[in-house]
Parts: sequence; structure tokens; C-alpha cells
Amino acid sequence: MHDIEPFYLWRDLYNSSEDEKSPFYKATYSEFTYSNKIYNYYVHPQWDSFGSANLYIKILFVDYADGFAIIELIGEWNDCIENDIMFLKRDIIDVMIQNKIKYFILLCEHVLNFHGSDDCYYEEWKEDISDEGGWICFINILEHVKDEMKRTLLQYHTNFGKKFNDLNWRKMTPTILFEYIDQKI
Repeated sequence: MHDIEPFYLWRDLYNSSEDEKSPFYKATYSEFTYSNKIYNYYVHPQWDSFGSANLYIKILFVDYADGFAIIELIGEWNDCIENDIMFLKRDIIDVMIQNKIKYFILLCEHVLNFHGSDDCYYEEWKEDISDEGGWICFINILEHVKDEMKRTLLQYHTNFGKKFNDLNWRKMTPTILFEYIDQKI
């Protein structure tokens, strides 16, 4: 786990610690000190903590003009016990929505498990951006994660599934990725 670092090839285009509108503005990172864990496993220090015990994120790119954000996640997404969606919605997403972000791409290939509770925060998130024509899309989710998301009825508020999986997004620019997803939705 400690070797998996957030995608870094877009750092010259966007850095959340240098963005005054970012929840992680002025965050500092160490390349040598590992402190964050998913259970007993350390994660790379470049991942950002947002209040969850076992889920970390990295805001890879934000385009305020076009209103989209690309966020990478790693760990266990646990709404059932840890209420991870509450922390994500209140501390990250709401800040972005206030700054006119209405399209959200969440890269989920490192989300190892999902434990759903209910869909209330997802419904609220969708309602917050739907008047603006916004959407939420989960990319490259694992099959068992997709199954649990469906059991929690997230498909009524977010976009995920076959047409958004096996996507080689790392070879795209952020704008091309956004346009590709927007066309699929």
C-alpha cells in the first residue's frame, strides 16, 4: 500500500496544495514520513486525509471555468460504520460546489471495499448539482464494489458500471477525460 502514490503526471497542470479554493490549500507533504494508515498498512504520504479512518483522496485536477474535478481515492469506503460519505460530502464536495464545480469524476480503482448504508448523501450531492446539469461518475470500480454500490442504490444518483470501467484515463489529459465521460453520460 505504501508504494501506491496518487497519479502525479498532472501536477504541472494542477496542485491542490497551491489552489486557494482547495480544501487542501497549503497542505505540506513528506516523501519520507509515513503516518496515514489503512488498517495496519501505511499509505503513501501524498494521499490526503479528509476525516475517514480508512479512505484517502487526492484532488488531481480542478477546472473552475468548465466546472469539473477529478479525484482519486484509495482504501476502504465505509459509509456503514465510518460514514465516509458524510466527511467527503461536507468537507470536500460542498467546498467544491461552492466554487462552481458541478461535474465530479472519482477514480475508484484503488477502492478495495465499499460498505454502503443509505443513499441520502449521494441524493443530496446529486440535487446540489443537478440544477446546473452536473453529474457524478465513478471510474474503474471493482466488481464487488460495484455490486455493493448497486445494493445501496447509488446508481440512481451517480454514474458507474461497464461503460465507465477499464478506462485507461492515465493516457488522457484532464480535459479529454472530462469530455469523454461527459459524452458517455
